[in-house]
Amino acid sequence: MKKGSARTNRVSIHPSHLIVGLIALWPIVPALAETQHPPVSFGAKHMSVHHSKTVVGPSVQIDDQGIIFAAWVEEDKDTRTILFARSETPGGPLGTPVPVNRPSESPYYRQESPAVAVRGGEVFVTWSMTHPRTTSDKPFSGELRLSRSIDGGRSFAPSTLVNDDEQVIQHAFDAIHIAPDGAVHLAWIDGREGKKEPGTFVARSTDHGRTITKNFKVDDNTCVCCRTAVAASADAVYVAWRKIFDGNVRETVVATSTDGGETFSSPVVVGHDQWAYQACPHRPASLGVDAAGRLYVVWYTEGMDETPAIYLAYSDDRGVTFSEKKQLNRSKGTFPDHPQLAVDPEGRVVVIWEEQSPVRREIVMSHSIDRGQTFSVPFKLNEKNGQTPTIAVNQHGTVVMGWKEHAMPAHRLVVQIMQLPAVAVAESEIMSHGP
Repeated sequence: MKKGSARTNRVSIHPSHLIVGLIALWPIVPALAETQHPPVSFGAKHMSVHHSKTVVGPSVQIDDQGIIFAAWVEEDKDTRTILFARSETPGGPLGTPVPVNRPSESPYYRQESPAVAVRGGEVFVTWSMTHPRTTSDKPFSGELRLSRSIDGGRSFAPSTLVNDDEQVIQHAFDAIHIAPDGAVHLAWIDGREGKKEPGTFVARSTDHGRTITKNFKVDDNTCVCCRTAVAASADAVYVAWRKIFDGNVRETVVATSTDGGETFSSPVVVGHDQWAYQACPHRPASLGVDAAGRLYVVWYTEGMDETPAIYLAYSDDRGVTFSEKKQLNRSKGTFPDHPQLAVDPEGRVVVIWEEQSPVRREIVMSHSIDRGQTFSVPFKLNEKNGQTPTIAVNQHGTVVMGWKEHAMPAHRLVVQIMQLPAVAVAESEIMSHGP
């Protein structure tokens, strides 16, 4: 473990009804109190304490056996390190972290966690490295790097350069996703053309991350620090970002590729929020696709009335049109922020986000077991002030959620799993109690 980090695990066990079909047994807590939604079961919270100067992250993933993976950034005495850890048993806790970057590779510091994708024994991590030719007049320049592990994240090979322009500019706010055919798709924000606003770029690897294809620009006028998102089905690849329109209107958009990432459609506006804002809000969208091909999008906006809100919409025609948007946050007097989405093959959807007030930052979660038609009451997850929530789900409906908590004089990272009920159970419950 990195010097300066001490590890503690805190486990709280609550009796509840165990849902049949869990991959592994774990302690569970009371379910959400909404009659039309069957109980979900929560695992124990696993917390690690970090005494570094700053901690960014984490990003999380979970495999079909319930093994948890997480990556984050720590800064200590002006040295920045990307760390990666995995659990040795389903549901956690995380084991001893290993470094992803080499000592000579300094991650570009920003309040974004590394992007992570996992399949089998392969782990892929994308991150922005401070450009080796950075100058005082170009302080935010970085190279986009891809790090790869073939032993489940126990060690990482030297990183590969993703961007192919060799310019001393920013290449950041990246996303990564492994498609069903095994291709690794990447997206990021890139200012290589020297325009006032940067563009959204993509690339992919078809040889397990060994080489990267030629970079391809999807579109111009990208909001400069709202992170990109990537998802894929069996027949389409999707990229989401926040695009700037005339009048500084900033809309979440999605572009679709039906040729494996070779080309992309023109972007389609998802929510038609008409949010006019004079700067980048630094709040990304999140994507997910179920086995039937429904594409789900979650995003933050303030709309024409400047009211902060979290919305979800979906598309059943590969991103050509989107459903009416559904507001997920319900709390009054708080500021909802930084939503993240996870979707399993059956169309069970979980959304996690922050709820901020003048004195607290809560991490809340809401789930749907009817393909986004109805959602549970948002449920608080954190204990200390929490931020930067992250989420992933496996094909069995086992969800991993992660976030950072402020626990002076140290930081702590928290991971917790949750098992969703079967869709068939959910459908019978909805019929019994009404929508």
